[in-house]
Amino acid sequence: MASTSLTHIFLSPLSPISNHPTSQPSLSFSTQQFPHGGRRLKFICGAGGDLLGDFGARDPFPEEIESNFGDKVLGAWSTEHKILIPNLAALSLAQLDCSPVSPLQSPMSEDDASQLLRKVVGWRLLDEDGRLKLQCLWKLRDFKSGVELINRISEVAEAAGHFPNLHLEQPNQVRAELWTDSIGGLSMNDFIVAAKIDQIKTSDLVPKKRIWA
Repeated sequence: MASTSLTHIFLSPLSPISNHPTSQPSLSFSTQQFPHGGRRLKFICGAGGDLLGDFGARDPFPEEIESNFGDKVLGAWSTEHKILIPNLAALSLAQLDCSPVSPLQSPMSEDDASQLLRKVVGWRLLDEDGRLKLQCLWKLRDFKSGVELINRISEVAEAAGHFPNLHLEQPNQVRAELWTDSIGGLSMNDFIVAAKIDQIKTSDLVPKKRIWA
């Protein structure tokens, strides 16, 4: 016959299962032993009967082990499991940190820059005498909003340790340009900072849209 063992675990009163003022909610689990050697864990709610049902899978029966059933399904007992670290392509650029750039490092090619340009919003590539740059323009509500945006960008750049050229253009436009001067072109740091700037809140600085009746 199957045998069971029962252990009570009391839940917090902050999560009542019954509305009765004197009821004390409890959660029990039992381990059922099968005649052939398998076990199954079952959770029972003390205030409402079988609430959660079976939890997880039972142990295999000896006959199942002898039949090597695990070799016939996906994910046998010998399957090797690995935790892989996401590569650069899987990560958001805004989550990365800037790293030192050697003056001997070559600037990023236009093809590579074009690929990374897809990961930032509102930026475009500039080619000034063979030197690639990133540029972004913002149209703001007024001059004061332009000053505020420059302050917000400055805080992000200061934290990242890589700085754009910022221009406040009359009357309400901000222009930002990014490149790595030490190598005469673009580096990964420029795209990382561009992605971080993309996350700056600007909804309170841009002109309000008109709603026509």
